[in-house]
Parts: sequence; C-alpha cells; structure tokens
Amino acid sequence: MAQKYRIYINDNTLFIADSVPVLADKIQQLDTQGFDFPAFCNGLGKTGKRNYILIGSDPKKIFQRVKKSCELIKAAGGLAESAKGRYLFIFRNGKWDLPKGKLEKGEKMKIAAVREVEEECGIEVAKREEKLCKTYHVYPYNDGYALKKTNWYRMKVKGEPKLVPQVEEGITRAVWMKAEEIPSVLTNTFPSIVDVLLTANLLPGQATGTAAFPSAQKD
Repeated sequence: MAQKYRIYINDNTLFIADSVPVLADKIQQLDTQGFDFPAFCNGLGKTGKRNYILIGSDPKKIFQRVKKSCELIKAAGGLAESAKGRYLFIFRNGKWDLPKGKLEKGEKMKIAAVREVEEECGIEVAKREEKLCKTYHVYPYNDGYALKKTNWYRMKVKGEPKLVPQVEEGITRAVWMKAEEIPSVLTNTFPSIVDVLLTANLLPGQATGTAAFPSAQKD
C-alpha cells in the first residue's frame, strides 16, 4: 500500500496519495506536474477549511518534493493519561492543545516527547508507550515556509499530579479531562490534535471530512 500524507496549512488540508480518499467534504485535485508548494501556500490567503489533493503513483516522491521546498522542523508530543484514566490537555495561545515542542540538537523524538510533556505541565512521565501517529503542518518561516513534523506518543503518569502550566510557553491552563469531556475541545483546537485523538480512539463516532483519510502511518 502506498504511503499517504496529510499536511495542514492553517485550516486547509493538502492530501498526497495515489487515489482520491472518500471524504464528506469537497476536494480539489491539483496538477502534480510542476507543483510549486510555496506558491500554493501563498495563494491560499485567508481561505480555510478547504481540501486539496496531489495524486500520483508514488506519493512519497511527491511528498519529498514538498518537503524540500520548506524548512523541516521536527517536534514531538504526548497524550498523557493519569492513573484515574483522565487525559492531559493544555490551553495555549487561545487554543486547546496537547503538550509538544521542538527537538533539541541531537535529541531523539521519543526523548523530546517526554521532556516536553514534563516541562510544559510540571509533571513526571512514568512510562512512554507506543507511537500513535505523526502529523504535519505548515506555517510561514523566514521568507518561506516551515514544515513541522510531529511524532505523538501515548504516555502514563502515576497518580494524578497537580499540573503547573509553563506560562513562558504561552500555556495558561493545564487540565486533566475525562474521556467524555474531550469532544468539548473540538470547537477550539487544531486539526492535527483531532487526528491524534481519532488515532487514540478517544472520539467514538466522530466523523469529519478528513477522518476517512488516515494520517501518515506510524513508521
């Protein structure tokens, strides 16, 4: 099976695949030949929540072209669960989010993920479990664009410790949420966070236009 990719640019979504996914929302196919990713991003302007797709027999090759046109930034984060079965969420810069951050020089993804959760919420991770997924999103960077790749991991925490949000990172709240409370964050979070929650099976019955097209695989 060919690798499939999903890249978020604000609220817009760019798919890269060998066929059109089944979506509830409309999707616009783009010309793969000579595709200029920075120009595409520039042309999006203020538009949001639109789906686009690049189709080819070798999606990985197309993705590599897109990646080479951006500054690649690696990040890692975690979905942490307490001993009471509640999940750790943060409120950062006006949005619900999961703790995550950029890798330090020479740092491995799985190490960075634990470090970021601990630093941003003032807790200690007892166990890092399997990788859930990886997500991609793009934002303006210097005179071009950065492509941020984030690896997400499940984590366990002993007990349910008091949370200390890292305010210098724009985090104003850190809370433990019951599974049934999680859907309440969907109206004010990022599409990539929805991907993580879907992968973790924390949004039962949740259907979105992009849910039918899985994120990049764990590998």
